[in-house]
Amino acid sequence: MNLWTLPPKEHLKPVLWLLGGGLLVRAVIAAFLFPGFDEAYYYLYSRYLQLSYFDHPPLVALTTGLGWWLTGVISPFTIRLGALLLHTLNLWLLYQTAVRLFSAAVGRMALAIATLVPLFAIAFGILTSPDNTLILFWTMTLYWAAVEFFPAADTDDAAGAEKPYRPTWRVCLFGLWVGLACLGKYHGFVLALSLVGFCLATPRYRRVFGSPWTWLALGIFGLTLFPLWFWNLQHDWISFQFQLSMRFKGAEAPGFSLLQLLGYWLIIIVYLFPGFGLPLWWVSGRQLISHTQQIFVPPVDAAAYWLRQKQRLVLWISLPILLLFTYLGGSRQILPAWPAPGFWGMTLLLACYAVEWQRQKPRLVRRWLWGSGIFLGTLAGVALLHITTGTLQRPGNYSLMGGLVAPKSDPSRELINVQQLGRSFQAAAPVREALEQVSFVFTNEYYLGGYLAMALHPWRDIPVTSFSQDPRGFAFWFDQQEWLGQDALYITLERFHEQPDITNSYRENFAAIEEIAAVPITRGGAETEVFHVYRATQFLQPYRYPY
Repeated sequence: MNLWTLPPKEHLKPVLWLLGGGLLVRAVIAAFLFPGFDEAYYYLYSRYLQLSYFDHPPLVALTTGLGWWLTGVISPFTIRLGALLLHTLNLWLLYQTAVRLFSAAVGRMALAIATLVPLFAIAFGILTSPDNTLILFWTMTLYWAAVEFFPAADTDDAAGAEKPYRPTWRVCLFGLWVGLACLGKYHGFVLALSLVGFCLATPRYRRVFGSPWTWLALGIFGLTLFPLWFWNLQHDWISFQFQLSMRFKGAEAPGFSLLQLLGYWLIIIVYLFPGFGLPLWWVSGRQLISHTQQIFVPPVDAAAYWLRQKQRLVLWISLPILLLFTYLGGSRQILPAWPAPGFWGMTLLLACYAVEWQRQKPRLVRRWLWGSGIFLGTLAGVALLHITTGTLQRPGNYSLMGGLVAPKSDPSRELINVQQLGRSFQAAAPVREALEQVSFVFTNEYYLGGYLAMALHPWRDIPVTSFSQDPRGFAFWFDQQEWLGQDALYITLERFHEQPDITNSYRENFAAIEEIAAVPITRGGAETEVFHVYRATQFLQPYRYPY
């Protein structure tokens, strides 16, 4: 297998520009965009390394930690460095897969589309998340399948379709790639079922199930998953309990709603950008209908046969997860990134159509791609300026035309400037002095724990935890018995400070709790959030977690 086949001479420069230009744009956004809730939480994964974690497999800890381990600097850019580098590799693998299955022209088109789709850039290539490694090994699996099931010697031979398929040693490494995808995110198990489904549904490839290489692949798969199952074995399989039922506990029993499904479908299109989202859905529906109709229709020639098999591979790898999570969106709150691996694969088939459109109407396709790129780049620039400087807020030192939205009504203020927060804590004498005296810091929401840890490190390397009924990994990272009799700081946001029942719920755990400071953070000179700091004296008894 050669992942480094250079593009044809006429494609080399565009491919390099797409890879390099995409990396540069994503790096700028990654450097200035404040961390998201989950990103700050994943930073704590990289601080408390374990074989696996309560709500995710372990690989996100490695990708999040890569940048700050190498540099010693805690910043939005360093925790996202792994995502930036991996997505560039993901794009290269997608290009190579398209070339292997279809043509160099399709590869370049797939690379252009995948570079521009906002959902891919954000979820896979800017934010640190479990999707970073999921998509890497998802794409590696698809590429490996293209090499195994469509060797050039067969596809270039007119009689290749008549030759029986013979499984090779490459089959055993499916266990490795799919296992690593599962260690990235639980979605990898859907990939495993999709790959099995392709082989079962394609008579030519059913022989793979009788191959010793397949049994070796199963063994490798199990060994690769060792961190996941061994950690869960020690913790009552809590991760699977959470993913399958606990995360929905307390919500009303899910009921399917066509209106909710339509709303979720529209949300996905917005995140994909309508210029790509609608074509991707169109291609998915067209290909599904076409292949359903062709089940009992033999191909007219060898070329048509191989094309049908290649399209079937992409459909089997992509459609199950795409349709599954879209359907679940009609009954539950599903994140737009959950079905995204399916759209990532369908990009290959959209690229096939786009190449044909380009031959017929090159100017229209050029306008489609360049127009989408310019629009999305402008939108990203405006959004980034607002999030970091408040260009659209009212009031603000950098507001344009007087601003549009008050800071307290602006959802973007939820993203915390952790570097400013750290400086503000250092400047507040009561907080600075108290941090030198207490043994740990706690907050009432798990995502706030990540923000606080990023703000305090390395100025004050102190344990930060969450006392909450939704504590996620915090329930497993610390032994509260070690803190008994010690003092702590309780830090929370303004809106939680205004709910005294939250603060009062901790009084049974401490001898006394008293507010010592209110620390504001600003954007564009306007106050956007206030952190309230309490001193909690003498930890009397451990906080009772729900698990």
